[in-house]
Amino acid sequence: MRQKAEYALAWLAVKAIGVLPRPLARAIGIAIAQTVYLLHVRLRRVGMRNLAMAVPEKSQRERRRILRGEFTSLGRQLAEVCLFPRYTRENVSQVVVYEGFENYERAYNRGKGVLFLTAHLGGWELSAFTHSLHSHPLHIVMRPLDNQRLDRFIRHYRTMHGNTTVDKDEFVRGLLSATKAGETVGILMDTNMTPPQGVFVPFFGISACTASGLARIALRTDAAVVPGFTIWDPALGKYRLRFDPAVNLIRTGNVEEDVVANTVRFTKVIEDYVRRYPEQWLWVHRRWKTRPEGEPPLY
Repeated sequence: MRQKAEYALAWLAVKAIGVLPRPLARAIGIAIAQTVYLLHVRLRRVGMRNLAMAVPEKSQRERRRILRGEFTSLGRQLAEVCLFPRYTRENVSQVVVYEGFENYERAYNRGKGVLFLTAHLGGWELSAFTHSLHSHPLHIVMRPLDNQRLDRFIRHYRTMHGNTTVDKDEFVRGLLSATKAGETVGILMDTNMTPPQGVFVPFFGISACTASGLARIALRTDAAVVPGFTIWDPALGKYRLRFDPAVNLIRTGNVEEDVVANTVRFTKVIEDYVRRYPEQWLWVHRRWKTRPEGEPPLY
């Protein structure tokens, strides 16, 4: 009964916001997110704990400002997702513009596949959606939502223009088949993992259990690993879908050491972006939940 109620509320909210003018939709999305910030004590506690660990040099007031900024970012993205059915190749540039597209194109033309390295930063849901509207569909690795109806609904929105989803349980098989076909896979690589799927690497100077599959597949297939992030630019009043040059892989011949070394390198790319745009990262996720053996919990 509860799952049905959650689905009904989510569906009604998406449909209601989706018919509004974009400025009003964004305002309502941000208002909803800020209400969640005020009411959800546990999320605030996790967010402030993460900020205290990651940026101890900042004051309590600065951390609180960053956390509230995150919820503004989430609300803005909520509105854009609700508006997905209205976007076309002709009008999506009113919302998202490319930057560094030549970096993606160069990597794709190698014909060995592209692994799109990204994170829960800015408008991450707009990344794959916008790319597919420009006739560059990709495979999206995602964890199925607990609510099956809501999961189907979200998958429908994510795959409107040719994208396909790959369940986390089929992570390796999906990546291998896609890269062998010269296709593109989008991977959100900033969530907490557990061994053996994850290895411990530094993230803001703290050991974080991080997905190692991206490094393993890249080393095995020679697919290009291209960092890509969709960042809100207040000066433009739009998102910038930024592609950086492909990451140079470390290859010493020791596979396990190379997996860890490249995972460190990929994680550093994400950390650098989070430091540049701290108000746009998902601080309320318990990123450092899994601890090395013998270490006490951080939450």
